[in-house]
Amino acid sequence: MSTATVSRPTTPKLAPPLERAVLCARVAFDHKARAITILDMRGITPLYDYFVIATGNSRRQIHTLAEEVDAAMRSAGDRRLAIEGYESSKWVVQDYGDIVVHFFDAPTREYYSMAIIKRTSRCRSRRSAVRTRATWRGKSLTF
Repeated sequence: MSTATVSRPTTPKLAPPLERAVLCARVAFDHKARAITILDMRGITPLYDYFVIATGNSRRQIHTLAEEVDAAMRSAGDRRLAIEGYESSKWVVQDYGDIVVHFFDAPTREYYSMAIIKRTSRCRSRRSAVRTRATWRGKSLTF
């Protein structure tokens, strides 16, 4: 009689939410998104920790931003739970559980002004996030 061993695939340990939010912002920045903002929503809502907002110039760019962020998050071991707005492409929202990523075109972002969320959250714009240092897979990230 022979015995067999069964091994379970290991799930990669996810980086902390802030590091993954910075990763999303960096991917958006690398693909020419504008007005990139990371909102710290901890203590405001139990639904997610960070909200990443960016503006794209065109439908094609918004699609590319959504696809590239999803690829980066998959490579970081995260998976998208939901996506909305991809067909209309004036805005796309992606839900990663503790991080929500939202891409707008400029007129739609202005229309759906996030002023209320900004006023009630601790805002990390791209400029202030440069001072944020995070480590991911042994690499130091700054944004």
